[in-house]
Amino acid sequence: MNAFIIRQAQIVNENKIFTGDILVRNGRIEKIDTHISDQHATEIDAEGMYAMPGAIDDQVHFREPGLSHKATIHTESRAAVAGGVTSFFEMPNTQPPATTQALLQDKFDIASQHALANYSFFMGTSNENYEEVMRTNPLEVCGIKIFMGSSTGNMLVDNPSTLERIFANAPTIIATHCEDEQTVKNNLAKYEAEYGDKLSVTYHDKIRSEEACYLSSSMAVELAKKHGTRLHVLHISTARETELFEAIPLEKKRITAEACIHHLWFSNQDYAEKGNYIKWNPAIKSEADRDGIWKALLDGRIDVIATDHAPHTIEEKQQAYLKAPSGGPLVQQSVQAMFEFYSQGKISLEQIVEKMCHHPAILFNMKDRGYLREGYFADIALVKRKDDTISREKLLYKCGWSPFEGQTFKYSIDKTFINGHLAWDGHKIIEGPAGKRIEFSRTNL
Repeated sequence: MNAFIIRQAQIVNENKIFTGDILVRNGRIEKIDTHISDQHATEIDAEGMYAMPGAIDDQVHFREPGLSHKATIHTESRAAVAGGVTSFFEMPNTQPPATTQALLQDKFDIASQHALANYSFFMGTSNENYEEVMRTNPLEVCGIKIFMGSSTGNMLVDNPSTLERIFANAPTIIATHCEDEQTVKNNLAKYEAEYGDKLSVTYHDKIRSEEACYLSSSMAVELAKKHGTRLHVLHISTARETELFEAIPLEKKRITAEACIHHLWFSNQDYAEKGNYIKWNPAIKSEADRDGIWKALLDGRIDVIATDHAPHTIEEKQQAYLKAPSGGPLVQQSVQAMFEFYSQGKISLEQIVEKMCHHPAILFNMKDRGYLREGYFADIALVKRKDDTISREKLLYKCGWSPFEGQTFKYSIDKTFINGHLAWDGHKIIEGPAGKRIEFSRTNL
């Protein structure tokens, strides 16, 4: 494998920014210093660029198997790499859903051949697969996913006794999608009766309401506290939910939370322009909710930034509101979006790296990833100050669209390294060694 010296980058790592060189060899970071000499290494001039650990996205839907008309592990991992994302955790609601250990292994097998980025997959739960869930190996699988709200397939877990058993005995971290199913159904019936065919996405945040989210999230937190469960609550969408979490050091937490790019960027005021293209579950809500999520992100109650990348075809999204599926593609622009917030003074570079790189690695106990450290895997993103207007021809998503189309970001991803392989050169993907299956070092779950 080639050796590289990344020369004179602004290294953003472990709450510091300093100028230095990074020597990459045999897939790992061999040395970080102010000046490195190695005649056998290819030099990359990174003066004026930021070098950060590759982002770790702990919530994506890459749609394979069964939904490959929307996306595949290969296409979406390429988009991730072009966006400076070097590792991903993928969700189980594919077709068939990953609710047995054999079906989960099928996804790992696909990724071992086709994922350009590093990968792990969540084990899925249902009301009927408790024994399969308990067989999950915490050293080889990122976690267990519970849909405590509407989902595709047989994945809604709403049986109280099943939830109690899983929370009491889970062999690894539980990640939850929290929306109260009955509240959503009641709201939908109310708005359908009132508006009929005129019902549109502008009512999405009222149907999938604050109450629906809070009822479910608070229930998950209560169960976790009762059983001492290691719980991670995904895609917080309301300010009220942020009150459930503590602003203490991550290493001391048993209950953690995530914010997603779309809940930080958009509000319900954007439905009029973006329509179903920003229809997500949980829904994008009010500007006050967005402000509350930002406050919790910055004060430490919310620990991680992810995307919930969930592509659908343009044709699917152009259907009437009730038929159009929820979710959209984000993984190629997530780092750029956060750097845009940095340029606006909303967040520091050190905080971006903490929330997108360090914290996912800590939270999931990832081995040798998430930091720029000697001996760690060389997962590195180089980001430079260069305007980049998002257009469809630049997108690597199989679905071919983005809610950020037309947006000009002030920063772009110049290069991405995956395990020491230069996989993105700022213009094109360089196919090469596949990403690696992520390993975990867990002793005290």
